[in-house]
Amino acid sequence: MTTVESASESSQAGGFDLGALLAERGAERYELHTRYLNHQLPRMLHTIGFDKVYERAEGAYFYDADGNDYLDMLAGFGVMGLGRHHPVVRKALHDVLDAQLADLTRFDCQPLPGLLAEKLLAHSPHLDRVFFGNSGTEAVEGALKFARFVTGRPRILYCAHAFHGLTTGALSVNGESGFRDGFAPLLPDTAVPLGDLDALEREVRKGDVAALIVEPIQGKGVLEAPPGYLRAAQELLHRHKALLIADEVQTGLGRTGDFYGYQHEDGVEPDLVCVAKALSGGYVPVGATLGKDWIFKKVYSSMDRVLVHSASFGSNAQAMAAGLAVLSVMENEQIVAGVRATGEQLRSRLAALTDKYEMLADVRGRGLMIGIEFGRPKSLKLRSRWAVLQAARKGLFAQMVVVPLLQKHRILTQVSGDHMEVIKLIPPLIIGEREVDRFVDAFTAVMDDAHDGGLVWDFGKTLVKQAVANR
Repeated sequence: MTTVESASESSQAGGFDLGALLAERGAERYELHTRYLNHQLPRMLHTIGFDKVYERAEGAYFYDADGNDYLDMLAGFGVMGLGRHHPVVRKALHDVLDAQLADLTRFDCQPLPGLLAEKLLAHSPHLDRVFFGNSGTEAVEGALKFARFVTGRPRILYCAHAFHGLTTGALSVNGESGFRDGFAPLLPDTAVPLGDLDALEREVRKGDVAALIVEPIQGKGVLEAPPGYLRAAQELLHRHKALLIADEVQTGLGRTGDFYGYQHEDGVEPDLVCVAKALSGGYVPVGATLGKDWIFKKVYSSMDRVLVHSASFGSNAQAMAAGLAVLSVMENEQIVAGVRATGEQLRSRLAALTDKYEMLADVRGRGLMIGIEFGRPKSLKLRSRWAVLQAARKGLFAQMVVVPLLQKHRILTQVSGDHMEVIKLIPPLIIGEREVDRFVDAFTAVMDDAHDGGLVWDFGKTLVKQAVANR
């Protein structure tokens, strides 16, 4: 009997059977969340009709118990870059578990972290070293710590409407007050408008700025840094001995049609780069802070400081295997080139609808990170309905579009941020023409209904009542 077989039989003898547990109690999912977890989540899902029961998932689709497919245009907030259960990533995880490696001994150097760092840095030619943590917010925390330490300065600049995470340091550079309210005091950080170089210069001249952290395309609202901004900001920061941190947690690993979002602009070489989400393959949480050699050598300046920044589960074998498999798939299946082509097809077809629908104000983004923004209509009948929604709560019209996309067309999307009339599309990077056709056809049908005063507006009344009740 092999060791693996012995462990398997021992587990069964211990009485734990995951399949049996799910079969017995899986139907309690919403009740369990209400009782033991965030009780507002099931309440919200019931209210907007998102309380579906998905039985399995594959690629860009979910499936319910009746076999109906649901197109995923959300990708777990970007985590499922390769879709769900990619066979290469699954095999890598089976292999690493079967290998029974001596993982996380804390006092050795396993090969997988070094191999993943090497492969990741091959896509980041101006960067030299990597710290592996467990999430995007942890990658941001590491970058903030490193920047403050190596510059000897306390203040980090961030952009209005930014989202960099929800732990205390990352929350300090979060541009949405709704996330920050009630959690003060935070770090001494300052917001500047995205794209405003004058505002940036006013702050860095004060001499206490360690870095600017910026998303090449903001997740909240899908707002892109203006052309030339990142390079000009980098030059300005370096002139004042401050650093540029690129938060690529959502935009990185091919999402925008280049490996990193900042690579759309020539000459941009951030001092620190944060990645996570898609690197996980959708299985094992992983985050990475990439940086220049001099930064790491200053932080880890002696053997006494060898553990000055560390993570208990950082560099674990499962996460490293998943990351290696993800990068291998991206190279072998030419994911970035596919994203560029499919993203342009989707964006251009949606943009062509702006002349047809008066409530469709803008379609923007890069690659497979697309924002669909709605705005005030011109016709009197639609304008009056729009006004009712806006008076109750900004963002309700976008929600009115998201709900029928799921309920009538079985397509999962999201509103891009609180109090925003923007839908964000961040589907798995593997989608193709079939998925583009399905989404555009469904979106057209929903917009036809909205402009004809159809059933979409009946749901709008429900949203208005709920918004008023929550005041």
